[in-house]
Amino acid sequence: MIKDYFVFSFKSLKSRRLRTFLTMLGIFIGIAAVVSLISVGQGLQKAITEQFEAMGTNKIMVMPKGGFFGIGSSVVLDEDDLKVVRGSRGIKDAGGFLQRVGKISYSDENKYTWVAGMPVDETKKIIFDTSNFKISQGRDLKKGDSYKAVAGVRFSKGEIFDKEVGVGDRVEIEGFKFDIVGQLEPIGNPDDDSTLIIPIETAGDIFDAGDEFSIIIAEVVEGEDVGAVAESLKRSVRRHRDVEEGEEDFAITTFEEFMETFGSVFAIVQGVLIGIAAISLLVGGIGILNTMYTAVLQRTNEIGVMKAIGARNSDIMYLFLIESGFLGLVGGAVGILIGMGMSKAIELAAAQANFSILKAHFPWYLILGALAFSFLVGSIAGVWPAMQASKLKPVDALRYE
Repeated sequence: MIKDYFVFSFKSLKSRRLRTFLTMLGIFIGIAAVVSLISVGQGLQKAITEQFEAMGTNKIMVMPKGGFFGIGSSVVLDEDDLKVVRGSRGIKDAGGFLQRVGKISYSDENKYTWVAGMPVDETKKIIFDTSNFKISQGRDLKKGDSYKAVAGVRFSKGEIFDKEVGVGDRVEIEGFKFDIVGQLEPIGNPDDDSTLIIPIETAGDIFDAGDEFSIIIAEVVEGEDVGAVAESLKRSVRRHRDVEEGEEDFAITTFEEFMETFGSVFAIVQGVLIGIAAISLLVGGIGILNTMYTAVLQRTNEIGVMKAIGARNSDIMYLFLIESGFLGLVGGAVGILIGMGMSKAIELAAAQANFSILKAHFPWYLILGALAFSFLVGSIAGVWPAMQASKLKPVDALRYE
């Protein structure tokens, strides 16, 4: 009997192909928008979370207040601050780096991009771990290097200058000549992939920054509570800089706090976007409601015949519910495929724009959830028309024109 319901409903929808397609169009758009937004959002969140985990959650960042990650702030962190951080309870080691936008010249071209002054001692590993910097060609900076540089991958791809800049080439940074001794692996965002890394002492000289640091990164002793160490470090730096609690001219943040903040903000943004996309689903549901109600009116005589030969109210109701649910389910399945295609297109476009960190992710619960939701929308939209159809009296239905 159940099989007959589905066969009859399918034939009914097939006989009205254009109306069926137009009805499902709203579901296509809504589900495609939801799937593409969530999959891209999930992929971005997954990639960033993996990067944070790779950096290690046992790191603490000390930055000047104001500006962006220490850049553009009037507050200065220096070597004395680094010594205080290294001597604080629970800190294994710490290192600092200087970041500036510099004028880069190569082959009669001038560009402005990021220049990072990095330590060349053992603390360099702390910075490289948190920045996800890895050498793909040539070598890393070492002690004794002065006017040497490691270039981001966009230099070797010819995306900064018209000519490719490779290991062995020479560029000018703020008018000073630097030899490229190494190249970084792709990181996934344009800023990092456009960075030139030079020794921090040299960076201090060419940018007239002395022993200034943009950020100091500390590594916590294994087994210590990172939050407690961060609070202790805040007290130590506060005493050193002679500022009162609540009036700090510096900021101390753990990577766990970064992850929590990012997760909260991302959830809000994604919720708003999904809410906007859900409006399309609502429109699709109204379309199904309208189609099913129209179908009840057009098939009133047919309903009367079915009732006259013994069809029960429940049989009529099931027929219309299955039709509406089928509209939602098929619309959802097609919408999922369209959404996945849109997500992959966004991923490819992001890769072309050197933002390869943006990747689509399709967890099983997204696919099943989208299918279930579209089926639910269709079924709910068909409830009222189905009830109307089931309540028709055979005599009235047969006389209806």
